[in-house]
Amino acid sequence: MTMTDAVGRIQQIQSTLTMLAAPARSTAGITPPVGSKITGSSTGAGSTAAPAATADLFADALAGATAPAATDSSATVTGATPVPVPASGDAARLIEAARSYEGIPYVWGGTDPATGLDCSGFVQRAYADIGIQLPRVTWDQMNAGTHVPSLAEAQPGDLMFSHDGGHVSMYLGGGKAIDAPQPGQTVAVRDMWETDANITTIRRILPAAPAGAASMAPAAMASSVSTSSASGSADAAYAAQAAFLASMAR
Repeated sequence: MTMTDAVGRIQQIQSTLTMLAAPARSTAGITPPVGSKITGSSTGAGSTAAPAATADLFADALAGATAPAATDSSATVTGATPVPVPASGDAARLIEAARSYEGIPYVWGGTDPATGLDCSGFVQRAYADIGIQLPRVTWDQMNAGTHVPSLAEAQPGDLMFSHDGGHVSMYLGGGKAIDAPQPGQTVAVRDMWETDANITTIRRILPAAPAGAASMAPAAMASSVSTSSASGSADAAYAAQAAFLASMAR
């Protein structure tokens, strides 16, 4: 619940309390609300029913004032293809750089995004954007960095070479990769078709992350969960107060 919502609900309750504090008005000529106990004339049995009807109104006002604000269920969040959050700042910067080339067409021998990139030209540019120089062609790139024994040990940013070194793609994690695939296509994030059986080698170019290094995402997620829990506790408190006051009013 936002501060604005809370203030609005408090004002609604105060308005209801002001109505209750005013002298009781004659019920003659007033159409009783559905479910009220007002019957007959404004005297006798009818006059004793007014407080009960008012209590009903008060309880209903409390329930409405403390009800959670409606949300627009039709709202959706759209964006680029989601990929896992890397475990290091260097990997996060690298993947951001690589994804900046999404949509660039494949051009054999291409090293300039203005005209097109091939697979090795693409990864060379992405690494150059974060200050790491790679050789130009795949057969030289596949000897750079350190060897990664299997996909189970691969990390976001590692390079996967296939077709005996004829193609290179960048591992993103979570079954995703990004590459400049072939003529007629563009640089794009895709589902991995690479497996240990068809990969020639996996190379890790990024420096090893310091012990205990992690992305900011888990901390941000924990903060979000904490905030959500606090909001939930506040809503529960409002609900409990409303239930108590409603039972007293009735």
